Amino acid sequence: MTAPETGRGIAERRAKHAETSFRILHVSTGNVCRSPITERLTRHALTDRLGSARTSGLIVESAGTWGHEGAPMEAHAATVLTDFGADPAGFLGRELLDEHVIRADLVLTATRDHRAQVISMGHSAGLRTFTLKEFTRLVRAIDPATLPDPEGSGGVVERARALVQAAAALRGWLLAPNEDADEVHDPYGAPITFFRSIGDEIHQALDPVVTALTGVPTAA
Repeated sequence: MTAPETGRGIAERRAKHAETSFRILHVSTGNVCRSPITERLTRHALTDRLGSARTSGLIVESAGTWGHEGAPMEAHAATVLTDFGADPAGFLGRELLDEHVIRADLVLTATRDHRAQVISMGHSAGLRTFTLKEFTRLVRAIDPATLPDPEGSGGVVERARALVQAAAALRGWLLAPNEDADEVHDPYGAPITFFRSIGDEIHQALDPVVTALTGVPTAA
């Protein structure tokens, strides 16, 4: 999995790698609980299904709208990741910046408020920003046969771009059944049992997304 990109020339690198990379940005509040769990579970699932070589064009990172810059993830969040076989090592929190939104091809947020904050930053983010559970609901309605073959010339990157476009087209037709349906609640300060329940929520929401991205279902 490619590490998050830093430094200057963001727009130039984005244009240069537009056809060969796809960047997923997970957003929560502090970037020490929900979004680190989601980031590392996504990386783990992609590598598990495709192997390291085929995920080289997929860049997965996270940030927080009130990010604890440089902070480690919460200990309970690290425990949850370990429970799922994912690696919590080396994580450092980040505050969400314009450059993160500009570079992202898909932004998945923990809540509707986070989604609104990302969209309010501009950068034409509206069509590529969803709550995680919203994106899951939309992805479930997309026929995989209509997406590019991940084994084709464009690989998983081309398939990922098509998936985001298809989800955006469905958004006005598949509304949430209630206000809470698209929310992943904040476990900050809660006991490990609540962290584990949030981890299960995130894991279940990610599974159909990773299946749609890769074309590879969960192993039986």
